[in-house]
Amino acid sequence: MIRRFSKHKGAMIGVLILAIVVALAVFAPLLYPRGPWAMVQRPFLQPMAMEGFLLGTDTLGRDVAAGLVHGARVSLLVGLVSTLVALLIGVPLGALAGFYGAWVDEGAMRFTEFFQTIPNFALAIVLVAILEPSLTSITLAIAIVSWPPVARLVRAEVMAVKSREYVDAARLSGLSNRRILIEQVLPNTVSPIIVLASLMVATAILLESSLSFLGLGDPNIMSWGYMIGAARTVIRSAWWLSFFPGVAIVLTVLALNLIGEGLNDALNPHLSRKGHA
Repeated sequence: MIRRFSKHKGAMIGVLILAIVVALAVFAPLLYPRGPWAMVQRPFLQPMAMEGFLLGTDTLGRDVAAGLVHGARVSLLVGLVSTLVALLIGVPLGALAGFYGAWVDEGAMRFTEFFQTIPNFALAIVLVAILEPSLTSITLAIAIVSWPPVARLVRAEVMAVKSREYVDAARLSGLSNRRILIEQVLPNTVSPIIVLASLMVATAILLESSLSFLGLGDPNIMSWGYMIGAARTVIRSAWWLSFFPGVAIVLTVLALNLIGEGLNDALNPHLSRKGHA
């Protein structure tokens, strides 16, 4: 799998871009120890107009580059944690629905459909507004709107796997349903879950940026969405204030999508060959 993944050019480009973003996020306190909120120069300093300010300054004289690297930490953190929480909700629910069927499946799917009847972004806005804007509430809101596709995917995969011969053999050997589900069925559904998770991180970053753009982000934390939202009133006179955070979002989401495509081809080589045929 690793060999097939390493041969995927798009995936390698995605890994490189994501590695750069992660490195900037990790070393942000060392690169810009004063933080993203410090006013370090006069406002509206254009990119590369002065040494030490590669991306210029914003409306209050804060370093745009400092905001970008510190904002990367927030975007990646929200994306990873919200995806993990969504998986913790969706995987068990989908597995139980697909394995046991009957009223368990019926109840789980009706519960899932209830969340899918409401547009994700609208529901996220309502949840953040109710819980008050903070990093925790944003992460929780994104996780709540993200788990239904996970549950449906896992349910479909479990339903396909549970009818295979080795599962029947496990039943005949006397294994309990719980052990069969955990030891035989779920391990064989990992591939599509990994691919979906990589795409969910990208979607979570976009959702967080959209919420912050609307002013529903944590007011005490710098993020890419907040930077774009704060600069929307001066977009004509100070284009760089929204351009650079927008490019950061596009590159990060693109990298995650490329990695997801590479993982899909690596974990499902038969489908990949069929698509190229």
